[in-house]
Amino acid sequence: MAAPKDVNILNKRASYEFNLVQKFVAGLQLHGTEVKSIRLGNCTIGESYCFFKDEELFIKGMNIGTLKHASYNNHEPFRLRKLLLKKRELHKLKVKGSEKGFAIVPIKIFESERGFLKIEIAIGQGKKSFDKRETIKERDVKRSLQRIEQ
Repeated sequence: MAAPKDVNILNKRASYEFNLVQKFVAGLQLHGTEVKSIRLGNCTIGESYCFFKDEELFIKGMNIGTLKHASYNNHEPFRLRKLLLKKRELHKLKVKGSEKGFAIVPIKIFESERGFLKIEIAIGQGKKSFDKRETIKERDVKRSLQRIEQ
């Protein structure tokens, strides 16, 4: 039997599209086979975003693939999922997320030390096209420096 691999699902486009201002770690409210499916790596968060409904934070667009052997107990892949945060953190997110130019974006899903699935979200400020070009230039410079050092 193979050793279980660590859950580490990333949203690589988030740091390219947004300047990440502040990060938070939230719990996910999951049903049935969703946990097993995420641990197998059948999840994408590239197209997802977070929004407030009343006083609660939800994630939309997160795709958790269905399990083939789950029979009738399978889950919906694109349903809304509630994020679990403290009231103080929810208030900070609501105030900052409602400002113009800011959005709440998911960055990664990981497994905590206690075995719970967590999601890291951030308040991001949208980048302009010239900011994106600067990010690409900085990344290319870092790569060329690493090649020279080797």
